[in-house]
Order: sequence, then C-alpha cells, then structure tokens
Amino acid sequence: MKIVELKTKEELLMGYSLLTELYPDLSHLEYEKQLEVMLPNNYSMLAVYEENDIIGLSGVWLGHKLWCGKYLELDNVVVAEDFRSRGVGGMLFDYAKKLAKKNACTSIGLDAFTYNHAAHKFFFKEDFIVKGYHFVHVLDENKL
Repeated sequence: MKIVELKTKEELLMGYSLLTELYPDLSHLEYEKQLEVMLPNNYSMLAVYEENDIIGLSGVWLGHKLWCGKYLELDNVVVAEDFRSRGVGGMLFDYAKKLAKKNACTSIGLDAFTYNHAAHKFFFKEDFIVKGYHFVHVLDENKL
C-alpha cells in the first residue's frame, strides 16, 4: 500500500467511486462541480492505493481560525469496506499528522456524524479528543 496526495481535479476524480460509499447519491457531475469550487480553497485529498485501486481517502483542508491558528482538517474519511481494520485508516492519519507538522499546523480537526460510533472509536484511538460541537442550521433540506 502507498499514499499519494491528490491535488488536481483529474486526480481527485479518480476517487469518485470510493466516495460513493459515503455518498451514494453523489453524481459524478455534481462531484466535478464541487471540486471546481473546493480546489481553489486549499483542498486536496490523500489516497491510499493497493496496486492501482484507491482503497482509502481523506479530504484535506488547510486553514486558519482564531482559536487555533493554522490547522489541517480531514474531510470525508472513507476506507473501502473490504479493507477496513487492516491499517488503511491508520496510514491515512499518520500521513495527515506528518503533513500537518510539515505545514506548521497547530492541530488537526475533523467532523463525524453523531451516529458513526465505529468512526468515533477509531478517532479516539488516533488520539483525537472531542473539543466541541458542530452545529448546523439547515437552509435547504434537498441539498443535504
């Protein structure tokens, strides 16, 4: 297994089929449109490859916030179902931690759905702590 940083739209599009495990209703066209908005805003992805297949992905945002300074945020972390509990998530997180240090970040953050208990268990194992809540006020239910 190896990790590759995906930075171009063409590279990011290669992860589409794995992302549909998280978002089954995400069309390829909608994914392309989203990437066009996200890429100019410090977005990239980490991909774990097993030979020529992407078996793990995580979006990566670099940003700044008043409370923590420069940070790295992981987004849409997904490991192919057949490869879970085989170290793929750990590889992604180890790489992300090195990338955050390389970019002089003070922290790594991520959001997790409240019902995703398996992910919570993994994040705690990776030394993440619950620092707060992410509140959402839904303005258009059809777009969530």
